[in-house]
This record gives sequence, C-alpha cells and structure tokens, in this order.
Amino acid sequence: MSLSIYNTLTRKKEEFVSQQPGKVKMYVCGPTVYGYLHIGNARPMIFFDIVRNYLENQNYEVNYVVNFTDVDDKLIRKANEMGTTVNEVAETFIQAYFDDLAGLGIPMATSNPRVTEYMPLIIDFIAELEKKGFAYENGGDVFFRTSKYEQYGQLSGQKMDELQFGIRVEVDERKENPEDFVLWKAAKPGEIAWESPWGSGRPGWHIECSAMSRHLLGDTIDIHGGGQDLKFPHHECECAQSTAVTNKPLANYWMHNGFINFDGEKMSKSLGNGVLIKNLRANYSREAIRYFMLSTYYRNASNFSDEVMEQAERSVERLNLAITNLRHRIGMTESNAAEVTPSWQDKLNAIHDNFHEKMQDDFNTPDAITVMFEWVGEVNVLLQQNEVSLADLKAAETLFNEINSVLRIADAKEQGILDEEIEALIAERIEARAAKNWARADEIRDLLAAQGIVLEDTAQGMRWRRK
Repeated sequence: MSLSIYNTLTRKKEEFVSQQPGKVKMYVCGPTVYGYLHIGNARPMIFFDIVRNYLENQNYEVNYVVNFTDVDDKLIRKANEMGTTVNEVAETFIQAYFDDLAGLGIPMATSNPRVTEYMPLIIDFIAELEKKGFAYENGGDVFFRTSKYEQYGQLSGQKMDELQFGIRVEVDERKENPEDFVLWKAAKPGEIAWESPWGSGRPGWHIECSAMSRHLLGDTIDIHGGGQDLKFPHHECECAQSTAVTNKPLANYWMHNGFINFDGEKMSKSLGNGVLIKNLRANYSREAIRYFMLSTYYRNASNFSDEVMEQAERSVERLNLAITNLRHRIGMTESNAAEVTPSWQDKLNAIHDNFHEKMQDDFNTPDAITVMFEWVGEVNVLLQQNEVSLADLKAAETLFNEINSVLRIADAKEQGILDEEIEALIAERIEARAAKNWARADEIRDLLAAQGIVLEDTAQGMRWRRK
C-alpha cells in the first residue's frame, strides 16, 4: 500500500512522495484572531491534525506549521470596538484558539508563527517581487502584477476574465488590472503600522503565508492545506507570489476541506447560524465532535445538527463500551497461552490492513471509522466466549490503541480507583444480590448512577464504568 492524496492543483489523486525521505513539511492556514472560532474553523483543525497523526503513524517526521493572522482590518475594527489595542485583541483570541485546540484533543503544531513577528521578512519578500517586476507601488500601496504571472488561476481553475468574481475587495482604480492584489497597504491615520520602503503601512492578507512558510519550511513544502474557501483568492495568490520569487512551486500537494452546513443550510455569520467551538465543547464530548468531523469525507460538505451530534455521542459510547469491556476482561483473565491464536491474529491483521487501506486512500476517515466498528463486532464476539486467551485480548487492545491514536474518537482511559464510600456500596450491593434483596440492590445501583457510576453484571462478574 502507498499513500495517495487528492491534489487540488492537478485535480486527481497522486501517490504521496515527500521531498526528503521520512520527513514532511506541512503548512495549514490558521485563523485571523479577532473573535472566537466557529465550527467551520474546527474542521481543518481536526482534519489536518489527522493528516499529521497518520503521517507520524507511518513513521514520518512532520514539521507542521499553522499561522496566526494577528494584524488585519478585522482586528483593527475589533480593537476599536473593544477600546483596546490590536495586540491585546490578538492575544485574547490566540489564547481562546489554544483553549479550543486542547478541548478538541489536538496537540499544538510544531510552530505557530504570527504575522507581526515576521514583518522584516514580509517587507523583504515584497521588495524581491518589486525588483523582479511582479509588484508595483501606487499611492503607498503595493500590488502584485498578475499579468506578468501566466499561471495565475491555475490552482482554482478559473480563467483570468472570471477571476473578479472571487476578489474580496472593490475594484481599485490604482491597479493596472482588476485581478491585481495588494501586497502592502498604506496606513490610515491611527492604524497600527510598520515602516517600509513604500511608507508606513502593513501587509496585505496573502503575502504573510508566503513569507512565513518560506522562512520556516523552505521554498517548496510538501503539503499545503486549508478550507475550500481559501482556494481562491488566498491560496491562488500565495502560489503566484511565492513562485514569482523562487521560480519553484510553493507546494507539491494542495489539500482543501469542504464546508459545514447547518441543518442543510450553509453556515455563515451573516445568516446567524454559526456555532462557536467553545459552545460546542460545552454541549458535546471532544470525541463526539471529532467523530462528527471525521464521519464525512473531508472534501465533501458536512451537515451539522443536534440530531447528528447525538448520534455521534452514541457511536462514541459504543466504542468506549467495547474497549472498556475488553480491558475489564483483560484484568479478569490470568496469563495462559503465550501466543495469539492464529485465526484471531488473521482477523486482527485483516482489520489492521483494511484500516490502513482506507487511510491511505486520501485519508478516507468515514471508511476508517467503519473498520473501527468491525473491530467492535469481532471483540464483542470474542468476549462472549467463556475461555479466552490473554494474548488474544491484549492483541485486540493493541490494535484498538493504534487505530484510536490516529482518529482519537474514543475516550479510552483506564478507570481510576473508586473512593471508599463507593467501594463499600458496591460490596453491599453484591451482598444484597446474593441475599436476593433486589430492592436494596437497585437502590444502590441508582445511588451510584447519580454519582456517574454505571454498574454492569457480566458473565465474569460485576464491573463498573463512568458515564
């Protein structure tokens, strides 16, 4: 098996080959930190973390960069609204980002560069473009000359005469062509600004990623990712300005995740149907949120609803119950056969290979999750047997741990030690059942349930788990 990735640039799946054997350079466009992140932001956060997880599972060393846009029109407006500075706005919402990151069970990136930390490099990058004839200054603003870059529109697949449709700003008469985009903005009175050869100002949106990725990852990176909405103009402009400077492709593989709809309608701030990640985390487990995000193929639109999230919680509970039951049985089983039963090993090998086959097919997480439930089915059958090899049980646990280390959609923690009061109640319930005092046994069960402890009577004896 070999990993294949759908490359937005070529519009087909391609075998993944990193530039350096065993190493991957990966850049994903991060948030503009002027507010709390919404569920649409969570999708690339979770999916590209899965890409990193799986590459590391395949023994790659991944240099994973996610940037922060910490100076922008939106931050300036937010600072004015809050009566504070742009820096303070950025700090507030960068910390909120890290809170959401931890709440979604996502490790930090290798580095999180901020635009304001790279201003000299950004200015130098623009100066290189100007020297090569790809940039021109007019009225203190500096624009990229798209007419000089013949491949402009290649990534998004748009023709030059159609590109105005995706341009975010109104046509500026100072531009040589409407498609030209800003690299440097002249400062307005009272705005945060930096000195440059073109006067006081700040960077345009697109130039920051080209400068930061070049500094941290080199001229060409292996994978560049982001949401579908970034394909044009942001990533298209990145391609143009980076290649214009280096004469090399910015990235060998471009990946874009799809949108999230809300009850079948596109989610957007203007419609007022956005869901903040912090509110989502308050209502659902991190595993259910991850399950929801990964249960749809990343390039397709995903539909959010409370019903879908409740289904995700139930699915996660099935996974949690299966691994908890398995670990309970491991704890109840004495060491016996040293080797895994050949027929059981064959079943585990088939599940293992099937999981990796799905993941290597452009990170097909929905089918990978289906394979995880195949594991659940096989383990449930195994646990119904009166005599089970400890080696078989532990082999099943090892496979689960590998799969879940990639997807992280099960909360597979070992249970802690009960406090003395609960232990005493459990012992009393066992005695009540032996004496056929069903009323007291049920009363104790309900009392423990109120404390988040669920009791289960199994063929191997009574066991417990947390809700």
